[in-house]
Amino acid sequence: MNPNRHLMTLDEFTIHQTRQFSNATGELSTLLRDIGLACKFINKQVNKAGLVDIIGSYGKENVQGEVQMKLDVFADNTLINVLKNSSDCAGIASEENEDFVAFDDDHSVHSKYVVLFDPLDGSSNIDVNASIGTIFCIYKRISPLGKPCTKEDFLQKGRNIMAAGYVIYGSSTMLVYATRLGVNGFTLEPSIGEFCLSHKDMKCPDNGKIYSINQGNSGKYDSKLLDFLNYCMEEDQASKRPYSHRYIGSMVADLHRTLIKGGLFMYPADSKNTNGKLRLLYECNPMSYIVEMAGGMGHTGKDSILDLAPEKLHQRVPIFIGSKNMVEKVLEFIK
Repeated sequence: MNPNRHLMTLDEFTIHQTRQFSNATGELSTLLRDIGLACKFINKQVNKAGLVDIIGSYGKENVQGEVQMKLDVFADNTLINVLKNSSDCAGIASEENEDFVAFDDDHSVHSKYVVLFDPLDGSSNIDVNASIGTIFCIYKRISPLGKPCTKEDFLQKGRNIMAAGYVIYGSSTMLVYATRLGVNGFTLEPSIGEFCLSHKDMKCPDNGKIYSINQGNSGKYDSKLLDFLNYCMEEDQASKRPYSHRYIGSMVADLHRTLIKGGLFMYPADSKNTNGKLRLLYECNPMSYIVEMAGGMGHTGKDSILDLAPEKLHQRVPIFIGSKNMVEKVLEFIK
């Protein structure tokens, strides 16, 4: 590494952004730093997963009825413990746990923010060394300060998100986070152990050439969606089709590519999962917030993801997300 090159760390960047607001207290910046710290611990375990006894099934199911992987449990516990020790988090909700957790110590009850997360998205990819990730979002609580946070603090519309992000554990480890000021990406520099700014002011292209969907489930999709998939595969030089089909099986990995190169990610409802399969609070809301802050679009097929009023912590919804023009095109078919 060139020592003369200026690297802006995640901490430096968030402090710089905080200075743009005269009434900022720095709590949001501290939370982002704490989440980054937890993800460094997770990254360390991911990188040596083949060398220690952390690969494979934990032997239990989570609240979703899915088999937990050992790294799922490690990632979940790491995020909870780091945020519990933070002085700026009032409570958490995790995809892996049935209920939210309110931190009721003297400092936490006065904290303004709650954090929701999917600790390890795409964990079925762990055993085959494919990309996985962590997804998170931060809300300003609506319950009174001085008391433990409540479920209503977590059941807010995506439009109320203060910051959202993900960490992708791939060929390099990268943290991407969004606020209303924009979307920025930070790559982990192993030699100094810091996330450093590498992708400034990220924008999702309006168009793309890639669509992502589990096409093996096409027998369960309705005819309108099948018509759109045929459209994607048809040859048309004017609209640069056929599109390429890419599906990793990790929302973080597929959407990271979509954010950078453009494209469309779909996890629709089907005859088996009539309400969709991905979780609104832990996956769809934070990812839609990131993509929309970058100029893209997130939709259920009926409503904007960010406009949905959540009814329960583990609510599932269908999702069409990515380049704005590609989302609008699939909506033309399925509406």
